[in-house]
Amino acid sequence: MLSSHFTQPDAAATQSGGAATQPGGAATQPDAAAVVPPPPLIGALLRMPFESVRDRMLAGLHERGFGDLVAAHLDVFQYPGPENQRPSELAKRARISKQALNYLLGELERMGYLERRQDAEDQRVKRVHLTKRGVAAVTAIREIVLEVEADWERQLGARRFAHLRDLLEHLNAGAARTD
Repeated sequence: MLSSHFTQPDAAATQSGGAATQPGGAATQPDAAAVVPPPPLIGALLRMPFESVRDRMLAGLHERGFGDLVAAHLDVFQYPGPENQRPSELAKRARISKQALNYLLGELERMGYLERRQDAEDQRVKRVHLTKRGVAAVTAIREIVLEVEADWERQLGARRFAHLRDLLEHLNAGAARTD
């Protein structure tokens, strides 16, 4: 039986996340519960609140009667919205393939959220236009995100929330210059 060949991890090894030793000095794998991950980097610190906002948007949309929308549809509706945009522009903004975006547009069109129409100046190009239902969904998304912002402002305090917003606007302005 293998377990009889290993000793219990020593306290120092467990606390440091290091390996315990077998009789004879060979190291065993550390206990998974004892391994402490490093602190999250900025990408994770930005992603976690972003995912929370997306979850709240989807739940709020469902509560408001838009139960047919799924998380992938939010990529089409993301700020500043799809109105009068070319599908290729939306795909680039959402960072998905044109094929994936056109699939989502087809679903949203069948569900009554948008239409794809010929461009008035260039008949080779189609542009996305929101229907009344699409405008209502985008309006609901903005209301939901404003609720999230109000919750975060209560949690952080007005001054800290304003500072957070200012920092994010500054980072976004810098990112826009490098795109």
